[in-house]
Amino acid sequence: MLPGIVVKPLKRFADERGFFTEIMRTDWRDVIQDDIVQANMSVSYPGMVRAWHRHERGQVDHFLVIRGALKICAYDDESSELDEVISAGENPQLVRVPGHYWHGFKVVGNEQATLIYFVNRLYDYSSPDEERRPWDDQTIIPETINGKRDDRCGRAWDWFLPAFK
Repeated sequence: MLPGIVVKPLKRFADERGFFTEIMRTDWRDVIQDDIVQANMSVSYPGMVRAWHRHERGQVDHFLVIRGALKICAYDDESSELDEVISAGENPQLVRVPGHYWHGFKVVGNEQATLIYFVNRLYDYSSPDEERRPWDDQTIIPETINGKRDDRCGRAWDWFLPAFK
C-alpha cells in the first residue's frame, strides 16, 4: 500500500439482539494517527463514481462503509501507484487515506452505498481544501495496482474495467 494508507478490519460482536461494532477509538494508533474533528455521511447510488480529488492542507480521510459496497482508490502522481480497497458494510473496516493522494470511490453491486467518513480538518466553506480532476481523467495511468502489475496497468484508469475476468 502507499505510505499512510491503512485498512483496519473491525470486529463485529453478535448476539440474539443483533450486533455491535466499535467504529472509532482514539487508542487505535495504527489507523487513527490524527485528531478527528468532523464526521460526514454520503449516500451514493449503484454504479456511481465519486472521484478524483485531493487535499493539499493536510486533511486525512477515514472511510467506513456501513451499507452496500465501494471500491475505494488512491493514486499517487509521483510513483504512479494506485491502491484499491473493496469495502462493504457486511464486512466493516476503517480505511485511512492521506488526503495528498488523489482519491475517490465507485459503488459496486446493485444497492446504494452509505459511507461515513471522519476527517482531521474542519471543512472550510470559504476556502475548501479540495483540488479536483475529472472522474474519468485519462492522465491517471497506474504503473502498479496494490503493488502489482496486471492488465489494467499502463493505461488510463477505468473505474468500470473488471479486476477479474
